[in-house]
Amino acid sequence: MSSAPLHQVHIVPAGVTRTVAWGAGLADVLFDLGVEFPCGGRGQCGGCRVKVKSGFAPVTHEDRAALTPEQLSDGWRLACRMTVRNDLTLELGGWAIQILADSDLQQVQGGQGFGLAIDLGTTTIVGQLVELSTGRVLATRSDLNAQARFGADIMSRVAYGLEPEGLPMLTGTIREQIGAMAEALQAEASVGTGAADGALPLAGIVLVGNTVMHHLFCGHPVEPLSQFPFETPMGAGFTTSATDLGWRLSGNPEVSFLPCLGGFVGSDVLAGVLAAGLTEGDGTQSLIDLGTNGEIVVAAEGRLLCASTAAGPAFEGARIDRGMRAAAGAIDRVRLVDGRLECHVLGGGRALGICGSGLVDAVACGLEQGAIQRSGRLSGGLERLALSEELALTQRDIRELQLAKAAIAAGITLLLERAGKGAQELDTLYLAGAFGNYIHLDSARAIGLIPAQVSKVVPIGNSALHGAKTALLARTHPAIAGRIGDIVERCTHLSLSADAEFMDRFAGEMGFPEPLSAND
Repeated sequence: MSSAPLHQVHIVPAGVTRTVAWGAGLADVLFDLGVEFPCGGRGQCGGCRVKVKSGFAPVTHEDRAALTPEQLSDGWRLACRMTVRNDLTLELGGWAIQILADSDLQQVQGGQGFGLAIDLGTTTIVGQLVELSTGRVLATRSDLNAQARFGADIMSRVAYGLEPEGLPMLTGTIREQIGAMAEALQAEASVGTGAADGALPLAGIVLVGNTVMHHLFCGHPVEPLSQFPFETPMGAGFTTSATDLGWRLSGNPEVSFLPCLGGFVGSDVLAGVLAAGLTEGDGTQSLIDLGTNGEIVVAAEGRLLCASTAAGPAFEGARIDRGMRAAAGAIDRVRLVDGRLECHVLGGGRALGICGSGLVDAVACGLEQGAIQRSGRLSGGLERLALSEELALTQRDIRELQLAKAAIAAGITLLLERAGKGAQELDTLYLAGAFGNYIHLDSARAIGLIPAQVSKVVPIGNSALHGAKTALLARTHPAIAGRIGDIVERCTHLSLSADAEFMDRFAGEMGFPEPLSAND
């Protein structure tokens, strides 16, 4: 029997070519290049759009449902519904993901051997192999989370995890991927240190992640996270051996997934609290991880309060008409120059879309020039706010940002009040994660995302990975282990979904604030 003919799939602007058998699904080809499938490849969301520059791709029923007639005529298709039947040239529009690693030397050293810290994110996984005696990072690797084949966001993963084959598939996928990453890190570091036969022994592995990633790695049922009140009795720390996970690693290290703090506030936030030193500083401090689920922690007078808010994916460019991640072709910065909007495009060239930081800038500038009202409505009967010749914000885009920022702002205000504090008493606000690292603070204040009264705002990058590396030292530093236990014991989780006052605050934060006067 003759084999299927082969076709060339050219991907621009990445300059990548793949040889693919006739009839192969395009989703499998593109996933490894960073294209995401938010609805798990069901053709429902339009998040995996690609533009056919040459070749032929028939329009499917799902294409017609998710895309406009203009987009279809321009060659846009849903990658998850395409099969390869001829040579193709596709424009991805820039899905490459910026990985935020952590290069800081740990302040506490003195342990023996080597360890591995892993930040297991919904979208990306970042791992670093560390020399425990010095805190020096010997190897770093990052990958797209392979579970994204089953849905890009955590609730899509939860939904798939409820299906009969879902949990075993999700757990097996992520364990296999992290095991392969650990082997690669071990081999890379072995070359650098001259370890015999490439067998650099590991003393321990520490993983952190949100509550859903915790459950899916550990193999815990996700039913409690799928329904009100979204709490789980299975958020405690999880410890096993590399061998029990099927990993062949020199030293057969102990593998520990740090405990969650409650609800959707996972061990990545616990690691962030550890990295920021929230339990050690004076005054009132807060840590915010801005993402689809915005996690917030407030530390005041010896207390820790935490909560998560369903901020939605606007900060990551999703559900925005021309939204994308911070990659080549994305508008990442917008300024108001002589009354006109001036956009910066990552990598130069024409704008292909807009990422979260650019969206926040654009709305802040629209407010300043009067094109956007404080209610969020476009002024003068406008239907779109033009950013460039190719790209404009729609009224729906602005509403999506309002929903996201209102959830975060209401959460901050309510947690501060429950701690007996006002926004003016917040001494330091730490912003964690990639978006928190790249957002422009003046714009964040202008749209009301963060309290305007807070003068000290500190982006701290990948605090989850930094905290995981600190936790690696707990084996030989009892004081660190005590700090981790202290954070878990002192932290009170507030379920905002069950809080009527939060809903009132959320509604009140939907509008954009008036600019502060010089006397404020």
